[in-house]
Amino acid sequence: MFVLDDLLFRPFVNILDAIHTIALDELYDLEGLEDERKENQLLYELGERSESEYLERKEALEEEIEIAREVHQELRSGRVEVKR
Repeated sequence: MFVLDDLLFRPFVNILDAIHTIALDELYDLEGLEDERKENQLLYELGERSESEYLERKEALEEEIEIAREVHQELRSGRVEVKR
């Protein structure tokens, strides 16, 4: 029975694990968040964004970047996986 589980079930778990990893990588896109932070700074420096808007968005982006870094660290360590 365990051999059958390994032969039939394990490939699906591996596929789900790969899809899960790709989804997390896309959802927590560090490069995209860093680009948004740079864009926010540029818009503020050009005067197209008020100081309050800039600070509010900067704080939100810094929180998102911190979360994304934690998720990517978990992905690299292999601790994020699909449980059966």
